[in-house]
Amino acid sequence: MPATRLRALPEALKPLANKFYSAHRAKMKAAHDDQVWTLEQSHIIAALCLRPVANGHWLTSLFVAPEHRQQGHAKQLIHSAIANCCGPIWLFCHPSLSDFYQALGFSPALQLPAPLNERLRRYQRSKPLIAFCTD
Repeated sequence: MPATRLRALPEALKPLANKFYSAHRAKMKAAHDDQVWTLEQSHIIAALCLRPVANGHWLTSLFVAPEHRQQGHAKQLIHSAIANCCGPIWLFCHPSLSDFYQALGFSPALQLPAPLNERLRRYQRSKPLIAFCTD
C-alpha cells in the first residue's frame, strides 16, 4: 500500500480539493474560508472541509474516492481534522450514518447556530438529514 499523507491544505493548494471533487462528479466545493483536509497517497483519495460558523466549524464536503472506501479513510480524516480544530464541529448527515458519526464522538445536536439551523431546515425539505455536534 502506498504511503499515506494527511494534511490541511495551504490556501494555494485548495483548488486541488475542488479538482478532486470534480473528477468524481461530487457536487461539493471548498469555499474560500474553509479549512480543507486531505488524505493523499500519490494523489488525493479523500477530502473534507471545515467551514467557520459561530464559535466552531461546520464539517462539509466529506468525500472518499469510491475505490478507497471501506478502508477507514473517512474516520482517519475526521479524527485528524477534529484534533486540530478548536470549538464544536457540527455536521449534517443521512440518518443511516448516525452510528458511524456517533462512534467518532459526535452526538445529536440539540441546538445549532442560526445560520446552520436555517440551512438544515432548507435541506430537510428535499432530503432526510439530522445534525450532529462534537460538543
